[in-house]
Amino acid sequence: MDLDYNVIEKKIVEFIRKEISRIGVQNAVVGLSGGVDSAVAATLTVKALGGKNVFCISLPYKTSSQHSKDDAKELASILNCNFEIIDISPMVDAYIDNYADDKISNVRKGNIMARMRMIVLYDKSAEYNAVVVGTGNKTEYILGYTTMYGDNACAFNPIGDLYKTQIWEFAKYLNIPDKIINKKPSADLWQGQTDEGEMGFTYLEVDKYLIEKFDKNKSKEELINMGFSIDFIERVDSMIIRNEFKRKLPPIAKLN
Repeated sequence: MDLDYNVIEKKIVEFIRKEISRIGVQNAVVGLSGGVDSAVAATLTVKALGGKNVFCISLPYKTSSQHSKDDAKELASILNCNFEIIDISPMVDAYIDNYADDKISNVRKGNIMARMRMIVLYDKSAEYNAVVVGTGNKTEYILGYTTMYGDNACAFNPIGDLYKTQIWEFAKYLNIPDKIINKKPSADLWQGQTDEGEMGFTYLEVDKYLIEKFDKNKSKEELINMGFSIDFIERVDSMIIRNEFKRKLPPIAKLN
């Protein structure tokens, strides 16, 4: 998992500048959750474009933790970029109270929240003549642990080829505050929700597996010999296969 983060930083900063130039704008919008992924994405975007051209937006729901809002605000202050907080509670609740059934699950509600956040970010990108910068990591992408047209929507993603455990190390290199790096990963969709609790395994466990499986092209037999249990392998592989559609553009019926 070791990387030369000095080289990675330069590559990503140049990538952001090239994409911004290609699209033909100067500004970027980043959804700043208070978590480590968006913190890394925002930091690199500011390094590429300068703080005055980056608009970081916190999008809490009424159940979001105060720590998330405070950490997002503090990081934006450190980065010296534009920052605002937009509470999505009235928007989400307007739909749920009027149109959702009484038995709506946390997952359904969380998907509504994730997509509402992206609606706001894209509207703000229109207001600021900007693009929406992605904040998802490679682990989430491979596992499909994302909401389609929610947190996985963006113009481009500067950190999408870094596993979660690499994001943590990169965050240390970028001097992101320890309290952001050390907090339990969570989309903050409902009280007590954590990524690892929802997935049923830790990022450290699954990243080791994904690197051996994809980056090093190890066979199932080799992975078992390395100590990965059959149950774990089947659980992770099932998640990857089940969510494959999230990694593809919607198919179009070809008529010619």
